[in-house]
This record gives sequence, C-alpha cells and structure tokens, in this order.
Amino acid sequence: METKRGIALLAAAFVVSPLALGLGIILLVAASDDDDGGGGDFELSAGTLRVGPGYVPAKYAALIEKAAADCDQGLPAGILAAQIQAESGFNPKAQSKDPKTGEPIADGIAQFIPSTWASSGIDGNGDGKKDVWDPEDAIPSQGKMMCELLRTAKKHPEYNGSPIELALAGYNAGWGRVQHYKGVPPASFAEGQTYNYVKFIMAAQAKLTAPDTSGDPEMSGEWTKPVNASLGTPYHQSGGMWSSGYHTGIDFTAGVGTPIRAAGPGKVVSASRVNAYGRQVIIRHADGMYTQYAHMSDLKVSAGDAVKGGQVIGLSGADGNVSGPHLHFEVRTSPDYGTDISPLPYLRKKGVSI
Repeated sequence: METKRGIALLAAAFVVSPLALGLGIILLVAASDDDDGGGGDFELSAGTLRVGPGYVPAKYAALIEKAAADCDQGLPAGILAAQIQAESGFNPKAQSKDPKTGEPIADGIAQFIPSTWASSGIDGNGDGKKDVWDPEDAIPSQGKMMCELLRTAKKHPEYNGSPIELALAGYNAGWGRVQHYKGVPPASFAEGQTYNYVKFIMAAQAKLTAPDTSGDPEMSGEWTKPVNASLGTPYHQSGGMWSSGYHTGIDFTAGVGTPIRAAGPGKVVSASRVNAYGRQVIIRHADGMYTQYAHMSDLKVSAGDAVKGGQVIGLSGADGNVSGPHLHFEVRTSPDYGTDISPLPYLRKKGVSI
C-alpha cells in the first residue's frame, strides 16, 4: 500500500525539503541528527481528546473520535488529532504548494495529495460526494487510511517500531518504505522527514488527549496490580503460538487458584469462556478503555456487574490456549481483540507500581 502524503507542519520553525526516491511529496519537518530507525520510547494515551484553544477545536473533536472508534485495530483518537494538527493546524482550507513552482501539492485539513484522495477519499457524511475540503469527508478518510495501515503493521511484529509508529511511517512515506527498511525509516532517509514525523506525532498525541476523567458515582475504588504474581511473557513478544504473530498483552505467572482482581473500577462487559482465551473477564473503565483477564479457572463476576479496583473477579488457571497456568492481561481501546495497547504504561499512569 503506497500512501503518498502531502505536507506535514511540524513544530514552530520549518525546514522545507522534497522527498527523494520519486515520492513526489514535500514535507515541512524538524531536523534530527539521530540516524537510528524508529521504535521510540513513547506511550499511547488513553481517553478522549482535550478540546479548546491550543488543543483540538471542538467542532472537529467528535469527527476525530468517531474516525478512531470506527477502526477495529485500536487507533487512538489522539494520533489522528496530532496528525491533523501537524498537517494543517486544523485548517480545512489549508493548501500546500511546491516552494519552487508554486503549484498546489496537498489540500484540506488532512492534506491529501490529489492521487491519494482519488484512491482513498470517502464520502464520510453521505452527501453523495467526497470533498477533500470538507472535514466530514477528509477526517474519516484519514482514519480509514490509518486503520488499514495499522492492520498491516500488526502483521509485522519483527519490524522496528510499534504498530502505530509503523502505520504513521506508512502514512507519511508509503508502506513500501516501511517494508524496505523493515520498520520506521531511519533519519538518513529523505533528510529525516518520515523519522521526525513519527517522533513528532507520537509525542504530540499525549498533549491532545484528556486526562482520565474517572469519577462516575457507580465506579469508585483504586487502581491496582491485577494479581500478586511476577511478570512473565511481555507485550508484543513475537512467536508462532499467537494468531497475530505476537503477544497482545502481558502475562503474570500466577498459579491455579490465585485471586485475580479488577485492575481498576468499572463495569463488567463480558464474563464467559472464549476459545483460546478460555474463561475471561472484560471490564470497561470510566476513561473508555477496557481491561481483559484471561485463562481463569473460575469466574466470580457476571456481565453487567459494577466492580471496584482490587475486587476479586476470578481465579487464575490454565484454561484455553496455554502452556501452563498464568493470567493473561490486556488493555484495549474497545472490548474486541486486536485493539490492544501496551498495558504497563497504562497501569503506571493510573499510579500502579509495577
């Protein structure tokens, strides 16, 4: 998938330089002396967008959040918002031009070049036409492209960079470049334009994401480690025993019968036996995120139950596709498989020492 991109407006001072290798794109990016590949130490932020001056304009927040929610791959709204902020400064009339010829290159709030818009633009508002200048079309189109790239990125856990970073690199320079470098292109590629784009978006998304707004009256309690056990298999370890090709959560080496506790307050949305996960519980929290607890020997809650942080929800076991007893724990942006984010940064932001 080649997703040739338009203009990225990064930081306050811009360096203009055309991408080589026939990409036909001009990017405005911050320079970097680091020549390593991607895979920076960034944490994805959970929660809704931060709205207001200096953040996300209120009139676009719902569009961005819906575009993210429509993706079944765990695409954070903050990533889309940071891209739009970088691409156009949330200006739906933005147009980038070739600094040498003055010819238009990319249009609209998401800065699509004409060829990409022709192939990937969608009629997001259902008015019968796809209009690159209309945010109701451009933002859903951006979300769809990022979702497809994220789905592709998850098939390559061996590449250098997280799935989100790989998707961003593909969005900026084309997936072919990601394949060529087996990860985020290094700073030596195209004068660091793609490398810095990824770094900028990953850093900026946290600033555009609102803090956890837990405090719903029915959800009281503290955040805690889900089980009193040591860590086992880490997040995103690659291997053939997982259908995705990599581990979508973290494991705790808990023996059979060890109490499993809700990591935080929320509502149980699922408590059942599900194929490879065996007996599992999924809890929705007030920030819109979900935690999943799998391979249990016994369930102590039912769907619809309100739980407090630290409340026992089941007992550890070896149910499902396992090689021994343990707790498999995930943090997701939806209750569905494939929407995982890194669990440890999420728990640590909740104050859990782990």
